[in-house]
Amino acid sequence: MDDVMNWPQCLKCGKGVLIPLSDYGRDGAPIRYKAWACSNPDCGFNLRIDNGEISFGRAIGQSFK
Repeated sequence: MDDVMNWPQCLKCGKGVLIPLSDYGRDGAPIRYKAWACSNPDCGFNLRIDNGEISFGRAIGQSFK
């Protein structure tokens, strides 16, 4: 697979890797890598960008939008 990337290791747990998550803006424009989340479900580390502000460690949950 040519599209496989080597994502960075999670420094919080050391077991998972940080995988990028993308989203869409208000006008439907794609936002690549808006958030990163650890692939280890027991870890839960995440990092996201909202309106230019970086936040991390927020609880991850399902969006009902």
